[in-house]
Amino acid sequence: MFCEEHAGEYNRGWDYFEGLTKEEADEREANERRDSSGYKESAHYGWAGSGDGSRSRDEMHALDILGLESDSTFDDAKKAWRKIAKETHPDVNPGNADAAKAFQAGQAAYDVLRVAEERREWKG
Repeated sequence: MFCEEHAGEYNRGWDYFEGLTKEEADEREANERRDSSGYKESAHYGWAGSGDGSRSRDEMHALDILGLESDSTFDDAKKAWRKIAKETHPDVNPGNADAAKAFQAGQAAYDVLRVAEERREWKG
């Protein structure tokens, strides 16, 4: 297994369409787009996953990290995130790896909930 950096270096000069005429390359691309078009529709399901019917699995996990119930509002999430941030911020706890991890987890959880809230507002 390669790490992302080495995989990029390994594949940097690789041309998937090398040796094909323009027509053959266009045909291959069209066939692959056709064959994989079903995945585009299901892409958002992979991110969200199953949840409780009103929230995705990721949102449920984020609420759990913030110590909230599944029926909590986004304002509750903001308050919980601020509390965690005040307690675990690296400036408040210099050199504390556990606090830094908790801060990062709280930030990620808040970001998941913020993006979900923005999507809900956008959809109207």
